[in-house]
Amino acid sequence: MRTTIVGLALLAVGVLLVATGVLLPADVARLAARVGPVLAFVVGMTVVTDLAARAGLFDAVAARVARWGRGSTLALWGLVVVAGAVSTAFLSLDTTAVLLTPVVVVLARHVDVAPLPFALTTVWLANAGSLWLPTSNLTNLLALHAFGDPSPLAFARLTWAPALVATVVPMLVLLALFRRALTGRHGHEQRPPQPRDPVLLRTAGVTVTLLVPALVSGVDVWVPAVVAAAVLAVAFALRERGAPGKPGALRWNLVPWPTLVLVSGLFVVFEAAHGAGLGAWLARVAGDGEGTADLVRVAATGMLGANLVDNLPAYLALEPVTDSPARLVALLVGVNAGPLVTPWASLATLLWHDRLTRLGVSVRWGGYMALGLLVAPLTVLLATLTLAATL
Repeated sequence: MRTTIVGLALLAVGVLLVATGVLLPADVARLAARVGPVLAFVVGMTVVTDLAARAGLFDAVAARVARWGRGSTLALWGLVVVAGAVSTAFLSLDTTAVLLTPVVVVLARHVDVAPLPFALTTVWLANAGSLWLPTSNLTNLLALHAFGDPSPLAFARLTWAPALVATVVPMLVLLALFRRALTGRHGHEQRPPQPRDPVLLRTAGVTVTLLVPALVSGVDVWVPAVVAAAVLAVAFALRERGAPGKPGALRWNLVPWPTLVLVSGLFVVFEAAHGAGLGAWLARVAGDGEGTADLVRVAATGMLGANLVDNLPAYLALEPVTDSPARLVALLVGVNAGPLVTPWASLATLLWHDRLTRLGVSVRWGGYMALGLLVAPLTVLLATLTLAATL
């Protein structure tokens, strides 16, 4: 509800800016042409992941992962790390924060280990691990237009080294902090849950399996996401038609309206802010050049902005001062790997905390921020230094 209210307020400000001539209709049309595919991808992936979860796909994966752990808590956590990294890279950070978090918490409880380090694993991977591919984060999708070759593989060639560091460093810190909870053995074994509808489970499995390579095929990512969403929606509609009396999965709230409204409002407001001189001021703060110190400065500015306001508006505000692929990747390091301190630094973090609250897992924001102050600057610095070394 709060997200919707803030988004509507931002949209109202945008309408006022257009009505008063501060923002021209041509600017809004150009912005819509750029943002439209990004929002289509968000809708498609949200529908896919939500319906796949309802079909029991993620529960089945969690059960399989538990068996692969063979009683070792460390091995089990390592498999969760791999699952979180892959989920974030291919299916976006929101998928990891929203859907993988309940899976790993239930998994941790079932094998009688502390859920907190597993929960922190998902939120840190969701943010810091979102540098691999354009699909990993909205900021990456927005940045594609600035690359000479906007294909996913070209993006990965520039980001793979800092992405690897940004994924590994938080996990090493987590392992050091929770080494007692993450070592040893457990005596429980997760049995595969019985799917509500085996046909839907198989359909979801095949759809997601085909979707992953399609997202890195070079086709605009919103196309396979929307197609996959349509396939699952049709499958659910057909199966639910034959099972009257059960609550249907195809409801209006399947589309992430609050997120769409908020993101749209942020885009419009920051487009106007740049016209009012925000870009010139930020250019002085972020500096210029592509030396190591220059890239660290850009990344640090992005990290600070993300934790002050949110990573998406921070990216939008700073994008015009990144006049080269190297500076753009440094900015992505800051706004993707840096939002680990404040709760509002990333929408994924807020969604993650909401899921934990519903599951009865208590996370104090003071403790979360203290850990973030340790891991975020370290991760951003090492990832940026790696970027500078591999250019």
